[in-house]
Amino acid sequence: MPITVTQPEATLPMESIAVLVETETSWGREVIRGIAKYAQKHASWHLLIDPRDNEQRPALPDGWQGKGVIARLSSRQQVEQIRRRRLPAVDVDDVYESITGIGRVNTDEDARAEFALDHLLARGFTQFAYFAPPSHRYSTRRGEAFQQAVLERGYRCDNYRPGYRAGRKMSWGEQQRRVTRWLNSLPRPIAIFAVDAYHARQLAEVCHFSSIRVPDEFAILAGDSDELLCEVSYPPLSSVSVASEKIGYEAAAMLHAMLEGEAAPQQPIMIPPQGVISRQSTDFLAIDDAMIVRALRFIQANTAQGIGVEDILREVPLSRRSLEIQFRNTLGRTPAEEIRRVQLERAKELLLDQELSIAEVAARAGFSNATRFGIAFRKKFGETPRDFRKTLRAE
Repeated sequence: MPITVTQPEATLPMESIAVLVETETSWGREVIRGIAKYAQKHASWHLLIDPRDNEQRPALPDGWQGKGVIARLSSRQQVEQIRRRRLPAVDVDDVYESITGIGRVNTDEDARAEFALDHLLARGFTQFAYFAPPSHRYSTRRGEAFQQAVLERGYRCDNYRPGYRAGRKMSWGEQQRRVTRWLNSLPRPIAIFAVDAYHARQLAEVCHFSSIRVPDEFAILAGDSDELLCEVSYPPLSSVSVASEKIGYEAAAMLHAMLEGEAAPQQPIMIPPQGVISRQSTDFLAIDDAMIVRALRFIQANTAQGIGVEDILREVPLSRRSLEIQFRNTLGRTPAEEIRRVQLERAKELLLDQELSIAEVAARAGFSNATRFGIAFRKKFGETPRDFRKTLRAE
C-alpha cells in the first residue's frame, strides 16, 4: 500500500520591521508589547527591537534589509536615516510632528492635560506649575496643552524656565540648584505637573534635599507612568496612565496598511490616556476650610458604603445649606456631585479587573444597583460600563 507523505503548509516569508522604541521604560515596553500583539494576530513580521549604534543611540543597523519602521523619533539623524532608505514609517511621539510622509500615533495631549488638571482641581489646588527642563526627548506640546487647560479654567500656570537650551551638559549639582531656585520662587501650596516620571522623580529628590514637604507644599503629578520610578520615589508619585499598548497596536496597524500601499495618513491617530494613578505625591487637600477638608476625607473613605449628603452632615457640624454653599465656593460643585465623582472614578479603576461583574463593580463603587451605575457612568463618560470594558479588552 503506497504511503502518502503530507507536505507541510508553506509559510509566508517574514518581513523585518525595526522598532526604534526604548526598552528601559515602562512606556516603551508597553508600546512594543502592543506592536508585538498586532504582529502576532495580523502580520508575518520579525521585529528588530531597539537597535543601537556604537554610541548607544537608537538607529537602523548598516546593511539591515527591512520593510518598515515604528519609532519614537527623537533626533534628525533617525528621520534622515528613514528617509534615505525610503522606508514606510510610523512615529509614536510628537517631537517631529511637522514632518510629512510619516504616519503618527500619539497620546492626545489635550486629554492628558484635562486628566491631570481634573485630578489636581479635585484636591482643591488653585495654583499650578509645569516642569519640563529643555530637552530633545519631548515636544513642547504637552506643556502647552496643560497651560492652556489651566488658563481656560481661570487660573495661572508657572513654567520652569532655567535659561539654557536643550542639549547643554550640566552637573547634577547645578541642575539641583536651578530647580531649587525655581521652587523657592513659587507660591505654596501648589500643584506641579511634570513632563514625565523621570522629571517628576527629579522634583521629588530636589524637594527632599531642600526639606520641602511633598505633597503638603508641592504636589507632584507625573505626565506618564513608569511603574518603577513612580513606586520607588519618596513619596510615591501620582501619574497619568498613558494607553501605551494601544499606541503600539495602532501604530502597527497603520504601518501594515502603509506596507500594503496606503499613503501615510496626514492626520495622526490620537489616543487618550486611561486616567490618573493616584499615589502619595498628590494625596493632599489644598483647602483652608477645615470643615470642607473633613467632609472630603469622609467622602473618600466611605464612598463605597453608598453614602449620601445626610451621612456627611452627621460627620460635619454644618447645616445642609452651609455645606452646599461652601462646597460650591471651594470646589465648584455640590456635596452630592462630589460623591458621584468619587464613585465614578473608583468604578473606572474597578472595571480594569475583568473578573468583576458589572454588578460587583457597581456595589464596590457605592451604587445601589447596576442600572443606576450604568446611567451615571454613561452620562459622565459617554459610554456604558460594558462598552468601556470592551474597549479596554480590545486594547
